[in-house]
Amino acid sequence: MGQVTLNQVMRAAVTRLQRVAQAPDNQRILRELGFAYADVTEVPIPALRWDQIILDRSNQRWRELLSFARLLLGDRHQQTSAGAVDGHALLFEMNALFEQYVARLVTRALAGSGYRVAAQGGHRDCLFEAGAGRFRTKPDLIIRQGDRTVLVIDTKWKRMAPRIDDPKQGVSQADVYQLMAYSQLYRCPEVMLLYPHHGDLPPEPICTRYAIASDGAEETLQVATLDVTGPAHAHIEALKHLLARTLPAAVAA
Repeated sequence: MGQVTLNQVMRAAVTRLQRVAQAPDNQRILRELGFAYADVTEVPIPALRWDQIILDRSNQRWRELLSFARLLLGDRHQQTSAGAVDGHALLFEMNALFEQYVARLVTRALAGSGYRVAAQGGHRDCLFEAGAGRFRTKPDLIIRQGDRTVLVIDTKWKRMAPRIDDPKQGVSQADVYQLMAYSQLYRCPEVMLLYPHHGDLPPEPICTRYAIASDGAEETLQVATLDVTGPAHAHIEALKHLLARTLPAAVAA
C-alpha cells in the first residue's frame, strides 16, 4: 500500500508541474514522466494518504523527491529564519538573469528602429602577441546601426549607493575601466553601465553622463538605472526613454 500511495503522490506532482511548466525541455521530460505513471490511479491532492507512505532501506532514495512533492502539492513555502523541516531552494545567477532580461527588452524597445542588438557579441581581443589575440572581450549588449557600433551596454546586478553616501554611487573603478576599453576596442563613442534601480535611490531612474579621458570629450560613459518592478511593458518604455537620449532615431520606435 505504501508504494502505491507513493506512486500516486508522484503522479500528482508530475500532473501539477505539467500545468505550470513553460520551457520545452521541461515539458518534454514531464510528458515522459506522465507516460511512466499512466497506469497509476489518479487521486485528488486532498485525498492523498501521506500517512501510508513508509520510507525504509528499500525506497530511501525517494526521500528527497517525496519532500519536494510535499512542498509542491501542499502549497507550502519556505522561510530562512526558522523551521526544522528540510526543504529545497532555487538559486539564480542574478547578474546573468538581469543581463538576459535587459537584452530581450532592448531588442523589443528598438524593434523597427533600424538598430540591431547583439547579446554577448563582439569578441574583440585586447592584446596581440605574434599574431595571436589575448584577453578576448564579450560585452553584454552591442547596438549597431549598419556596420557601425553606436552603443555598448554592460549590465551590472549591483546595488548603487545614493550620492549622499558615495559621490561615485558604488560604481567600481574596474567597471569604468572595462567600459573605457570597450569604447576604444569597438570604436564606439557611447558606452553605458546599467544597474537595477532600488528604493534607496531617488524616485526617478538615474542617467548620468561622463566625458571619457578629458572634459568635453566626444566619448561618453553613461551610468544609468532601470526599475525592474512592475509590468514588463513599463520596463520597455523606460528603456525607450533611456535609449532615446543616445539613439535619437529610436524615439519614433
